[in-house]
Amino acid sequence: MAAKEKLEAMLNVALRVPSIMLLDVLYRWDVSSFFQQIQRSSLSNNPLFQYKYLALNMHYVGYILSVVLLTLPRQHLVQLYLYFLTALLLYAGHQISRDYVRSELEFAYEGPMYLEPLSMNRFTTALIGQLVVCTLCSCVMKTKQIWLFSAHMLPLLARLCLVPLETIVIINKFAMIFTGLEVLYFLGSNLLVPYNLAKSAYRELVQVVEVYGLLALGMSLWNQLVVPVLFMVFWLVLFALQIYSYFSTRDQPASRERLLFLFLTSIAECCSTPYSLLGLVFTVSFVALGVLTLCKFYLQGYRAFMNDPAMNRGMTEGVTLLILAVQTGLIELQVVHRAFLLSIILFIVVASILQSMLEIADPIVLALGASRDKSLWKHFRAVSLCLFLLVFPAYMAYMICQFFHMDFWLLIIISSSILTSLQVLGTLFIYVLFMVEEFRKEPVENMDDVIYYVNGTYRLLEFLVALCVVAYGVSETIFGEWTVMGSMIIFIHSYYNVWLRAQLGWKSFLLRRDAVNKIKSLPIATKEQLEKHNDICAICYQDMKSAVITPCSHFFHAGCLKKWLYVQETCPLCHCHLKNSSQPPGLGTEPPQPPAEAEHVMLQEGSEPPGQARSPGTRVQEDSGDSSGPVARRPDSQEGAVDPKEYPHSAKDKALPVESA
Repeated sequence: MAAKEKLEAMLNVALRVPSIMLLDVLYRWDVSSFFQQIQRSSLSNNPLFQYKYLALNMHYVGYILSVVLLTLPRQHLVQLYLYFLTALLLYAGHQISRDYVRSELEFAYEGPMYLEPLSMNRFTTALIGQLVVCTLCSCVMKTKQIWLFSAHMLPLLARLCLVPLETIVIINKFAMIFTGLEVLYFLGSNLLVPYNLAKSAYRELVQVVEVYGLLALGMSLWNQLVVPVLFMVFWLVLFALQIYSYFSTRDQPASRERLLFLFLTSIAECCSTPYSLLGLVFTVSFVALGVLTLCKFYLQGYRAFMNDPAMNRGMTEGVTLLILAVQTGLIELQVVHRAFLLSIILFIVVASILQSMLEIADPIVLALGASRDKSLWKHFRAVSLCLFLLVFPAYMAYMICQFFHMDFWLLIIISSSILTSLQVLGTLFIYVLFMVEEFRKEPVENMDDVIYYVNGTYRLLEFLVALCVVAYGVSETIFGEWTVMGSMIIFIHSYYNVWLRAQLGWKSFLLRRDAVNKIKSLPIATKEQLEKHNDICAICYQDMKSAVITPCSHFFHAGCLKKWLYVQETCPLCHCHLKNSSQPPGLGTEPPQPPAEAEHVMLQEGSEPPGQARSPGTRVQEDSGDSSGPVARRPDSQEGAVDPKEYPHSAKDKALPVESA
């Protein structure tokens, strides 16, 4: 059943590709120049080409036929192709009969065929050809009335009966006229079929629009026609034909530089119309999707498809290519200029693919460094991919600087590659830090600070690169040629890559500064207090050789509590607010108490009412929806003073399943 569905899906695409190709040919067809060429040729006396308006009408009829072929349901489309195949077979039968009659007239032998071997061979060949044509026509049309397709056998039967050759010519014309009448009768009997199909399609479209709307109709047509795959196949066929036409006219093998130029010019030839440009866009999207899928498969193997089987990626690169092509007027340029511009656009697309690969690799590499996984093959794959993403963007930026003159647009293009290399460098440095911590067999006390400084360093470098691009663009605008498009690009680049990055960095700095100030304001536990406390850190579950004491008399590692304070300003255990950290331990504010309804729900779920100690292993429902913290939070609606006796001060006594921050 699956094989049948795949075959139907392939037919659904393959049978619609000719309609896109016909639209592409009609777009390229210049009716005025075609009409002028006809007038200069011998066809100028033909009544079909006497009037230019007739050629225009043929042009519009071609568009209508293409749209019909594109939107027909698959069953009717298959039936239409079968009718077309039957017409081709009948034409082949007519050609076989005509060639046979011409050969008989040339040899002018009217005697019995068995006395002349050449005549017998011609008769046998024509008879076998006509039998094959009749059999195929009956099979395609699914009818047992084979005589309907055997009119072209009349000249053969006449020759077998020793009919004069002049009469055989008349019989051949009669067979052709009879076949033509059969075709006209079939067309006349099915004349209302297109009207009925259009009428039923209109009713269905009206119903869908009334019930679901135009958007649902568009999505349904998009899925039924498989538009991305359809245009991709169409463009690949165009590209293959272009490559074949080049090599079929060349005798000597081309050099490597010539092959690169051939590749670019072939792509440029295959995006000279809006239809071929869309085909290139969808082809680039599928290529990007394949590269990103291979990247994730290289890092994680088959596990990469368990949680993310679809991987809805690749469209960003296609949309980028489409926007740049429309903005630069790509399809209106000459082939050489189009190939030159395509090289720059494809460079931008490749840089976007590399950035997407980094977005896939970055969390996997960091998680691998922190997971204490000792599989050398996994580490080799992660590090090798990062090294590739470090070197290849820099090499691309170097190569494009060698071929093109440096200007504002080129600086924007290569800045993305430089930023990708900087991000990979930061990821590799953090990965090395994790591995060093693993080999030390004990946690590094200031690891969080080191990672923050590393991230801050390459974020600062990214900001400086973006700032240099904006400064160069402003100088080009002031002292060079001013354009509206250039000013818009500078404004957008300044807002997204400079202003927003500056805001994000400053906000992160303020949060970290506030957290550090709160930690510094808390008292540090003495050795006697730690021995008396005799507990582990409730955040990281590690022994405490040093700790800070919160106003509610809870002990934590300073680094662990600092990470917690990045998220919220409350105690991880009792959720007392830590804003007023000048109070002595034990005098903090009481955690918020639940209302009566929340207390009733807690009692129904088996939890203790407020003020009573919880049994080990009990978790309490959150009220804020934030599950990222190490402990759960009680439902609250009000605040008040807390009695420290009501809350256990030991993580061992609470036995909460605390997650590592």
